[in-house]
Amino acid sequence: MTFSPISRRTALKLSAGALAGGIACPAILRAAPKEIVLGGPAGAAKYFNADVFPLIKKMLDVSILYEGTNSLTNLQKMQADKGAPKMSVVIMDDPVMLPAAAEGLITPMKAANVPNLGKLVPDAIHRDGMWANYQKPWVGIAYSTKRMPAAPTDWSALWEPKYAQKIIVPSLQNTEGFWVLLAAAHLETGKPYKEAQYDIDAAFKKLKSLKPNLLNVYTNAPQAMNILEQGEAWMIGGQFSAYTLIRKADGSPVDLAIPKDGGFSMPSGIAKVTGAPGGDTAEAVINAFLSPEVQTLLATKAFVAPTNATVPTPAGYPASDSLFAPDWAFIAKERAGWVDRWIKEMA
Repeated sequence: MTFSPISRRTALKLSAGALAGGIACPAILRAAPKEIVLGGPAGAAKYFNADVFPLIKKMLDVSILYEGTNSLTNLQKMQADKGAPKMSVVIMDDPVMLPAAAEGLITPMKAANVPNLGKLVPDAIHRDGMWANYQKPWVGIAYSTKRMPAAPTDWSALWEPKYAQKIIVPSLQNTEGFWVLLAAAHLETGKPYKEAQYDIDAAFKKLKSLKPNLLNVYTNAPQAMNILEQGEAWMIGGQFSAYTLIRKADGSPVDLAIPKDGGFSMPSGIAKVTGAPGGDTAEAVINAFLSPEVQTLLATKAFVAPTNATVPTPAGYPASDSLFAPDWAFIAKERAGWVDRWIKEMA
């Protein structure tokens, strides 16, 4: 998989506001804060801090302080800080954006301040601009090439007895934890994902039988990837392309497989926090995330599909018919109960 890097000349053009994406907003930023807090996934911290934020700094002359955790934790932070928010921008998975919008924790973006909203693919803008999807990672089974010369071929591989205490899965406190739950429902019922996603009792029944194979259940994605890199774990069930393939590109002995019974896709959302201390600077940062320049960089560094329609999907991205997108509204409604059940039944 090969991508073309962003040139220094392009980055310099960005800082001058010469590109027609509405990136540089001098009128907005002249008296605005030069530093804002952005909350997002822990697994993105490395390439955000090393690549994305420096590019945005050149674009806007704004520094970003990053708080990396999982989406539920960011939601809880916003709930706790509702009267005096610390974050100005938040990146969360779509099923967590839904309750954030319902509770008034995020606020609609102004189209005049985020002109790149007009360049996004269909269905990338939600709830009249409450949030927008800035990337589309894909999901499969991450595996150690040090331990496994051949990729796992289907989701049932996680349950094979020969992998006793060699498997890691995400907790349901992490959004990616749903993928193993969905695979379990599919395997237990024999139904396609579109139907199996609603059969949660069957999913938990199958999950319980995975316990002998579990080495660890994680809430911190980077730590889990470290264990996989070291070869202590052989597979991580339900892992994102952005977390796995970036490490493969850096030379780590890991890879990501699309099982023959299908992989998954999940758009990642970005939003302005209600009462954001960064004011309009928050929207300028969001606009930068949606720009062709940052979207191209994300495709290069994180191996994700862009949502800006002017940016091509990277070579090697799985065909859309091999990726299933679940019913996020159903997940958002039921997730709290599933997390409690997970804690009780999978401890």
